[in-house]
Amino acid sequence: MGSTENTPWLVYMSSNAPYKTIDDVRKAKEPPKCSATSTGTSGHFIPKLLEEALGAKFNVVMGYQGGAEQDLAFERGEVVCRSLSIPTFFAREPFTTWRKKNMVRILLQTGRKRDAKMPDVPTIHELMTEYKTAATTRSLVTAVLASGDLGRPFITPPGIAVDRLKILRDAFRKTMGDPVFLADVKARKLEADPDYGEELETIAKEVGAQPREIVERMKKLLSE
Repeated sequence: MGSTENTPWLVYMSSNAPYKTIDDVRKAKEPPKCSATSTGTSGHFIPKLLEEALGAKFNVVMGYQGGAEQDLAFERGEVVCRSLSIPTFFAREPFTTWRKKNMVRILLQTGRKRDAKMPDVPTIHELMTEYKTAATTRSLVTAVLASGDLGRPFITPPGIAVDRLKILRDAFRKTMGDPVFLADVKARKLEADPDYGEELETIAKEVGAQPREIVERMKKLLSE
């Protein structure tokens, strides 16, 4: 039917670190240390994906118990970077304070288009074009990032009648533009950044059509 928001990721870097762009990371003799809790989390698989897609190596330090521990590790200088969702980065502390104090810079974002809050930050798709990433690896990126592109979708049962699906999609679209609904979203300090059913259906079909080779590469990347 649609999704109230998409949840792509970003990679932030300490402003004190010498890595100002992804190209700096690609050329670095020593990879920057990024924090993560465990395999299969965005703190782990986004850096691994960037190595596959862009040749940018990161030293992922795992074992942190959660976000608060990772924030402290960053402030203590144990690590200099981390990947997490864009909505989280712009919704809570300590990131708001870090941005105000210019403690961090954002190296890239994973959405299919640039987020309005980061108009000068390149997407992974733009960088893959710049670095001429192979088509098979682009397919891997599409598969791994699909959950962020789909966001938090409302989904109908399979086999729903076409006319009923249209009614539900139209109702969702009207809700996303309703002033009362948007006022409530704002009052709760949330954001509505909707994607609609037709777009999500295209993404789902694209991901579902990936060959076995890509699925196996994705499983390996998420588990290593």
